[in-house]
Amino acid sequence: MKVTVVGAGHVGATCAQRLVEGDIADVYLVDIADGLAAGKALDLAQAAPLVGHSRRIEGGTTYEPAAGSDVVVITAGVPRKPGMSRDDLLATNGKIVTSIVEQIAEHAPDAIIIMVTNPLDVTTHIAMEVSGLARERVMGMAGALDTARFRCFIGFELGCAARDVQAMVLGGHGDSMVPLASSATVGGVPIAGLIAPERLEEIIQRTRDGGAEIVGLMKTASAFYAPSAGVVDMVASILRDEGRVLPASVLLRGEFGIDDTFVGVPVRLGAAGVEEIIECELSAEEMAALHASAAHVRETVAAWERLKNA
Repeated sequence: MKVTVVGAGHVGATCAQRLVEGDIADVYLVDIADGLAAGKALDLAQAAPLVGHSRRIEGGTTYEPAAGSDVVVITAGVPRKPGMSRDDLLATNGKIVTSIVEQIAEHAPDAIIIMVTNPLDVTTHIAMEVSGLARERVMGMAGALDTARFRCFIGFELGCAARDVQAMVLGGHGDSMVPLASSATVGGVPIAGLIAPERLEEIIQRTRDGGAEIVGLMKTASAFYAPSAGVVDMVASILRDEGRVLPASVLLRGEFGIDDTFVGVPVRLGAAGVEEIIECELSAEEMAALHASAAHVRETVAAWERLKNA
């Protein structure tokens, strides 16, 4: 199995590291900066005897070596800075993603694309539009990350292991995301009976602000450990045909009453990509929030169309 990771910054390089050291796939790391991807790939290759894996990793600036990739992960783009929203990145990252996907469509047309570049739901829309791939083969990594943050903060609050928290976050990757508090449990016990409503709302808001909180702390960088772990979860489920149910940004065509919009929902990931969109039961409030989130994504897509055609 082979994965091309586009972008050798913190997210891309850490994703490449997790893929080879987890014995999930060989990796080609590509970046526009001369020597960056090649240098990081060589460093990771030299760590192989110490870590104990036999996966191959190479790096470069061109896309020809991406040929034969089963999955392409796109992380390239300008990261957020303090005070900047994901939508502020639209003009710059929209053009970057367009150029990348054109190259991928030429050199790795059979690959499944996983988008990480923000604003996530819109760049995933761009990737599908440019590549012409079926909706099963283009998705965005956001729900896995947002869900991990939600589970982490619940674990903090209850003093328990985050892995024992079962929860899910749907909707767009941003301020309009929808953490499903009503169905969240820890060890099978609903958290609604363990956390006061006002405190739970604070946890939900911290989840929505999870990325901005890290940007505010680090000043010159954004999150990369958790985003790369979310990507690798998705890649592993696809390459190993595990059929795991994870939230991902996918094109809805009537599911949840939403049409022609990329939004985070539960999906089953296997060898074909998105093999099923799972319409879980939502409360009336959660459904309304999901529709509002989808409306925000459509507004941002419309903004991209205006920028693109200007």
